[in-house]
Amino acid sequence: MISRQTSSRSQSSDSLERPEHIAGPSPALVRVIAAACGLIVANLYYAQPLAGPISAALAMPESQSGLIVTITQIGYCLGLLLIVPLADLLENRSLIVWMTRLVMLALLALPFSHHPLPFLFAIGLVGVLSVAVQILVPLAASLAPEAIRGRVVGNVMSGLMLGIMLARPVSSFVTEFSSWHTIFLISAGIMLVLSVLLQRVLPERKPATQSHYGALLSSMLALLLTTKALQRRAFYHACLFGSFSLFWTVTPLLLASPPFQFSQGQIALFAFVGVAGAIAAPIAGRIADKGWTWPASLAAMALVSVAFLASLAVPHGLFIGVLTLAGILIDFGATANLVLGQRVLFVLPAENRARLNGLYMAIFFMGGAAGSALGSWAYAHGGWPLAAALGAAFPALAFIVCLTEKR
Repeated sequence: MISRQTSSRSQSSDSLERPEHIAGPSPALVRVIAAACGLIVANLYYAQPLAGPISAALAMPESQSGLIVTITQIGYCLGLLLIVPLADLLENRSLIVWMTRLVMLALLALPFSHHPLPFLFAIGLVGVLSVAVQILVPLAASLAPEAIRGRVVGNVMSGLMLGIMLARPVSSFVTEFSSWHTIFLISAGIMLVLSVLLQRVLPERKPATQSHYGALLSSMLALLLTTKALQRRAFYHACLFGSFSLFWTVTPLLLASPPFQFSQGQIALFAFVGVAGAIAAPIAGRIADKGWTWPASLAAMALVSVAFLASLAVPHGLFIGVLTLAGILIDFGATANLVLGQRVLFVLPAENRARLNGLYMAIFFMGGAAGSALGSWAYAHGGWPLAAALGAAFPALAFIVCLTEKR
């Protein structure tokens, strides 16, 4: 049996709402949830490096190719605000399984679209339905007693971060040897298999909330206004995720231009360096379990800011090496801060957990979108020096605000 908690697949609502009374999920179950998070979240990023060939195939003007990424991001934000709250109302396993099946259908529609409108509609649905990962993460947290909750969340988030970091280079490599259609067909098949696996291994989780959907949505504003921990952690990570998005938006432009002139395959190889940052997730979880969240948060913010600044202070001959190291450090710091923030939120009342996580993700995801947009603008007007200075400023601001936190 994949979980030591029970000999049956289902568990009572009461036991899941009081995680301190259970032994915690088995390592095998944690690995399955981590892998599921990575595979599902990757659907958000496959199209990012393929916007050019996709827009050409759909006869979209080059100026509109950015819609492919933007619509996916909008869909994800909508899902965070409108779908994730359902996890505080509906049985979680069934919700996750059905969302995985539906995202499979949305992925299947992408390679068979021959016009921009159906493609954009389908990829928007991919964004909406991929928020299943933000139901899986609180589910994993609810299965773990508080003493090891940070460790469990960290292990799950390492899978999610690997999905984010590997999706772009993997889709680039697949397209180089086939076509852009192939990666979506492969992912659709993976989602089908994953839905069957999750149906078999996930325990049931029936939320204790007796409210209705409209009340849940309206309660999100109250949670945002009254939960100081959410306000702070969402702001901190909006700054760090903004820097993370800025880095990975600008560096492909930088490396493809003179004097570097990297090919698409070389840029994909460079993107693989970010995978090293995923090791921060389990480390951060264990640090949070020891009660060191505040100093660890400050260290993560400082690490990201210093990584950007270091790339401005090296001679040309060492630039690529330092930029590679900066990518690792930025991913490490951003991943660590994400897990530290979730650890803070997941000790709050369980009945609000999905909504808190949805708000947290939606806010910092908007910070990431702002970082991408500002990074492109800064690079166009001031090159890498301006973009890097902006990237360093975001975590520096979070660092200053974090110093005011009452521990």
